[in-house]
Amino acid sequence: MTAAEQAAGQSDAGDVVIASSGLVVTISPDGAELQRIVDDAGRDLLWDGDPAFWTGRAPLLFPIVGGLEGGTYRVDGARYALPKHGFARTSRFETMECGADFARFRLTDSDATRAVYPFAFMLDILFTVAGDRLDMVATLTNPGKVVLPASFGFHPALRWPLPYGAGRADHVVRFDRPEPEPVRTVTPAGLIAAEPLSSPVEGNLLVLRDELFAVDAVIFDRLQSRGLWYGSAGGTGVRVDFEDMPDLGIWTKPGAGYLCIEPWQGMADPDGYAGDFREKPGVVEVAPGGSRQFAMRMEFGVRA
Repeated sequence: MTAAEQAAGQSDAGDVVIASSGLVVTISPDGAELQRIVDDAGRDLLWDGDPAFWTGRAPLLFPIVGGLEGGTYRVDGARYALPKHGFARTSRFETMECGADFARFRLTDSDATRAVYPFAFMLDILFTVAGDRLDMVATLTNPGKVVLPASFGFHPALRWPLPYGAGRADHVVRFDRPEPEPVRTVTPAGLIAAEPLSSPVEGNLLVLRDELFAVDAVIFDRLQSRGLWYGSAGGTGVRVDFEDMPDLGIWTKPGAGYLCIEPWQGMADPDGYAGDFREKPGVVEVAPGGSRQFAMRMEFGVRA
């Protein structure tokens, strides 16, 4: 057993630690949020939540992604309020099971959630590590009697620069396919702006610079790729796969030491949106007794 694998278990803070031959991953039951990803060389790969920039590390976005017009939404004739990105990120998940290299957490509906989201649900998040790879699979199950509408998103903040020796200015995102379609950005109110912008991707390469994020995230809602590589051009980086997630946000605060690579199912309300939540672009519906999975994989130390 490697030293990394021996690190698996429960931390003093109540977090769950899982490990493989290449990674030690720490997850908090609060939000089922990643806290640290450390490789076998002791390098921290995940943002540390420095409050000078952003206290998040890798929140899970549910039952909405992004913000709502006026902070509220309408569904089945009634109106409710939700904060940006929903309530999963601030909810305590139950630790269902964990082993040396995996952990599964669960959030279910409660009086508090039904007051703002009137549906029965069960959201399971499974983290698994193998070698240099971390898999995250969210399973949304509908135990209720009515069709369950929802969006879901991952939001991990990877180091920028990554700790492989290259400078911040050397980092790029290389998509699996060319991405020439216009991209979206957000209004000052956090909604999807009506007018798209020209793609900043040249062929399949996005050269990272702070000016891209002067307003907020760069949002791809016409994405051809379902995978990408992030790292220093010609160097070492992270392979990211999100086979079933149709949308992608890439975000940082200018000057911060992280880059969020965020596969989404759904996004913020279009500016001025007044329709029913079920009809909102990107919302999926889960039939009673059914389930829907959302998955993301990251493999670290991958050469360009």
